[in-house]
Amino acid sequence: MDQTLAEEVNLLHAQMCQGLADPTRLLILYSLDESPRYVTDLAELLGVSQPTISRHLKVLRDRGLVTATREGNAVRYALRDRRVIEALDLLRAVMANILTERAELAEAMTP
Repeated sequence: MDQTLAEEVNLLHAQMCQGLADPTRLLILYSLDESPRYVTDLAELLGVSQPTISRHLKVLRDRGLVTATREGNAVRYALRDRRVIEALDLLRAVMANILTERAELAEAMTP
């Protein structure tokens, strides 16, 4: 892989990780995994204001994680690729293992 392509891939990787670096955006992605949704639906479901949801969706859209389809005056959002959810689930499994190991270590150190 030439240097320019490697730099592009690393930049894209970092941008995608930035898109995943907010708990509300993670909840949006998991909600969209269930079904495509409108901004108002997401706002109601997550208990977050519509402008805040819209800002998060813009980040996710800019990172290529969700698609937006105009339907009249509304926009319906959907996951671009379900493998993002699979990757998030894998990360959660790794975190669960780490937490379990830490809990076991703490328990072992308790007199």
